[in-house]
Amino acid sequence: MTTTTEPKTDRAADCEVHCVHPEAVARVEAALPDDALIERATTLTKVVSDPTRLRILSALALEELCVCDLAVIAGINESTMSHQLRHLRALGLVTFKKVGRIAYYRLANDHTTRLIADMLAHARVM
Repeated sequence: MTTTTEPKTDRAADCEVHCVHPEAVARVEAALPDDALIERATTLTKVVSDPTRLRILSALALEELCVCDLAVIAGINESTMSHQLRHLRALGLVTFKKVGRIAYYRLANDHTTRLIADMLAHARVM
């Protein structure tokens, strides 16, 4: 451990001295995801941080819905909904099936379902 006695701030949550624990830093750096994975995860969080997209994903976590139903639920027109769904599909968050001329969307997998549920559960306790 390297320690100096330079006071940083008087905030209680900050370290009062500069100290680096090289072994801990090395362990964590070795275990961190690579930059490409971090970038993909960041893209994902940007997508779900949009209120309209999160509303769409939350609705699809409850049940499979067609584009028209999703547009009503999200309060946007069908063209805008189709654009949003294309974006979510490109990222692998949603998938669809065609029944006649109607496209029914659902969450793509259990990971997406858990992601949305965890985000909402965390927001409830904030």
